[in-house]
Amino acid sequence: MNTPTPYAGPSDSGSPLGLSDVIKHLRHDLRTPLNQMIGYSEMLVEHAEENGPPDMLEDLRRLCGAAGEILTVLNDALAQWKVEAGKVDLIALRRNLLGPLNAFVGYRDLCAEAARLRERTEISADLQKIEQATASLRRLLETELFTANPSTPEAIAVAAGTATVAPFSSSLSPTPSANAPVSAWGRILVVDDEPLNREMLLRRLNRMGFTTTGVENGQKALDLMSRESFDLVLLDIMMPVMDGFETLDRLKADRKLKHIPVVMLTALDEVASTVRCIEAGAEDYVPKPFNPVILRARMGASLDKKRLRDQERAYLAEIQSERAKSERLLLNVLPRAIGERLKAGEQTIVDAVPEATVLFADIVGFTRIAASFTPARTVSLLNELFSEFDHLSEEAGIEKIKTIGDAYMVVGGVPLPLKDHAIRCAKMSFEMLASMHRFNLRHQFQWQLRIGMHTGPVVAGIIGSTKFAYDLWGDTVNIASRLESHGEVNVPQVSEATAELVRKNFEVEARGHIELKNRGKMKVFRLLRPL
Repeated sequence: MNTPTPYAGPSDSGSPLGLSDVIKHLRHDLRTPLNQMIGYSEMLVEHAEENGPPDMLEDLRRLCGAAGEILTVLNDALAQWKVEAGKVDLIALRRNLLGPLNAFVGYRDLCAEAARLRERTEISADLQKIEQATASLRRLLETELFTANPSTPEAIAVAAGTATVAPFSSSLSPTPSANAPVSAWGRILVVDDEPLNREMLLRRLNRMGFTTTGVENGQKALDLMSRESFDLVLLDIMMPVMDGFETLDRLKADRKLKHIPVVMLTALDEVASTVRCIEAGAEDYVPKPFNPVILRARMGASLDKKRLRDQERAYLAEIQSERAKSERLLLNVLPRAIGERLKAGEQTIVDAVPEATVLFADIVGFTRIAASFTPARTVSLLNELFSEFDHLSEEAGIEKIKTIGDAYMVVGGVPLPLKDHAIRCAKMSFEMLASMHRFNLRHQFQWQLRIGMHTGPVVAGIIGSTKFAYDLWGDTVNIASRLESHGEVNVPQVSEATAELVRKNFEVEARGHIELKNRGKMKVFRLLRPL
């Protein structure tokens, strides 16, 4: 007869697998079939409570009770403090498990016989799954690890979780189609390499009201999630191909998938694993065997958080969209540099600019022209022409200030300084005349422009508190306007100050002196052509 002795596995320093690692894998291997035994027993009780037969209910409840006692014995024998203190006695664990395990098998047999006599095939099917899980647990308890001190690599392999158990194949796994409607609860992806675990979870979650899909490893989960949408992932840790740790890391590193909550559902219940998963981004950690009520509550909490995060992302997207619209509107009303200053918090924007060139253009005889068109036609024609002028000002890098009826005003060197502001305005004046010519050809008109330009200091700034407008003030503006109104048709007229700045790039001709209101006589020049 073997004398029970504390398990003395490989030391932490003398073997690739230390004692804590061996116990960790052992606990996982034992809890995996036990999780199946408990889960299917609980579902059978729920089924009998809803659908009968009532005379089987008591034995099914006893079956659940025996499974719970097995879990209690297992948790006590492999408690973390016993692992750390070196007081794990695996021989005693086997002995203490035999009583509740035999009771569990006895109740299972009673229920199986009752189901057979009553021809309840759906109950018999689940009891067969329970029998297979029980057989897996018994096989583990019959290894050398539980009958003597582990002395062979094979025994260590079983303890470390590397021993293989014959796979279970079931045709009853209810994996919904990709086109199944998503319920109000949400769509759940179950990732577990154990077919029994997966089938049990899918059934239980379907009963809770979820739409479910199951896969057997992390790689398949990632592949599926790249194609389909899920609201939550239930993720096992110890799996082939890609384990739960790596799957979680890759999920949280993926910009499109990282927002999906992940609940770790695993028989690996050590503290270090829990901490690692939470730090990696898992929403929660539920050890197997799990309490269905607790699992549902934690899934519900995770889904509620996801819904809030989804709403937050939607609100943020809406805010960003509205902000982009506001910015576009702001930039349509104000120069970009001024808009940026307003967004930065400046309340009052007034700039004294020492030198800028102001250009005014006006359609000759527009009052008479407008009288021959309907108001809608008049506005449409002006919009067409001035839209072309807007494009020219953008290309020239000078700022449109405003339109006043049929007058068009731009400035070079405001709000951003430009060394060649006069040259840019002069160039635009000829492009405006070319644009007017094309406009006339399209509509068979004979519209004409007067253009005036002057260079000097201006004051620029924002006026208005609810309806912003960027405008210019000063004598330079007034002179440019007078030069336009006293100009010749289709010939840009400039002041002496402007002429001096552009004469190297344009042919300039002195026109003489003209009388300007409130200014007296002023020497003016014609711009004839670019050089």
